Amino acid sequence: MMKLKDEEKKYLENSIRTVLDFPKKGIVFRDITTLLNDKKALSFLLEHLSKYYENANLDFVVGIESRGFIFASMLCAKLKLPFVPIRKPNKLPFETFFEEYDLEYGKDRIEIHKDAFLGKKDAKILLVDDLIATGGTALAAYKLIQKTGANCVEACFLINLKDLSGAKKLQEFTSVYSILEF
Repeated sequence: MMKLKDEEKKYLENSIRTVLDFPKKGIVFRDITTLLNDKKALSFLLEHLSKYYENANLDFVVGIESRGFIFASMLCAKLKLPFVPIRKPNKLPFETFFEEYDLEYGKDRIEIHKDAFLGKKDAKILLVDDLIATGGTALAAYKLIQKTGANCVEACFLINLKDLSGAKKLQEFTSVYSILEF
């Protein structure tokens, strides 16, 4: 598994727009829509991820709603693996497991179908999202995967907001690969 060189990371960083004071004053928002709109940068990212994970012996790729769906589903197509969504409450039509997690003001919840991994015992799962900040959603997603009886072998993020320590928290449970750090 080969990580990106500094100049390759810089190339991807330059494809992501930085928006100050969004959604509120003091927040630096990393807008991935510009990367998604840059066919060369997006192709480069997907080629890197598919090579990085091609020999990982994965069974499924899980994406967290909503931006994680984008990267996870494209990676599934490259790796020829099934995609499993982790969704916000009341979006999945069949029996689900759920996990609650803390937000700055209150709680939120995510869900996964109980049969998401088709009964495959100890299925090897890659968890994908666009960004990890405090790690609340990612850790809840990890716990959901565990509830199904599957094994989250790694969590992959395009962006790690390292000052918020979410990746560090998640590394206590599974391997974490972040392509870019801000």
